[in-house]
Amino acid sequence: MAARLEHTNFTVTDPDATARWMCDLFGWHVRWRGDSIHNGRSVHVGTEAQYIALYRRPEIARAQNDSYTTLGGLNHIAVVVDDIDATEDAVIKTGFTPQSHADYEPGKRFYFHDNDGIEYEIVQYG
Repeated sequence: MAARLEHTNFTVTDPDATARWMCDLFGWHVRWRGDSIHNGRSVHVGTEAQYIALYRRPEIARAQNDSYTTLGGLNHIAVVVDDIDATEDAVIKTGFTPQSHADYEPGKRFYFHDNDGIEYEIVQYG
């Protein structure tokens, strides 16, 4: 059996606020929230099979301007959806700006940045 990705963990300004828009936009749910390493706080948001751990320490250093030039940087997170047009409308209603639209084999995609500057790719296959 091939290995599968269970979760990823990254730092955000406000784990609860990020979890809220993720639940609204992607139909996910909060799996767990509580205290975590280095006096931080985490919120796990996703599905039963996989999730994102949203983490915050009491003090946060700002990210570099371009993650693509930072060794170990988080370049983007891709989320597969069934209806890219409806998701794009929801992204706009959430207050984010869709960009870099492209059709490619085997699907369509666009990107947006959240309030922390994290880039998300939205993909629809088929």
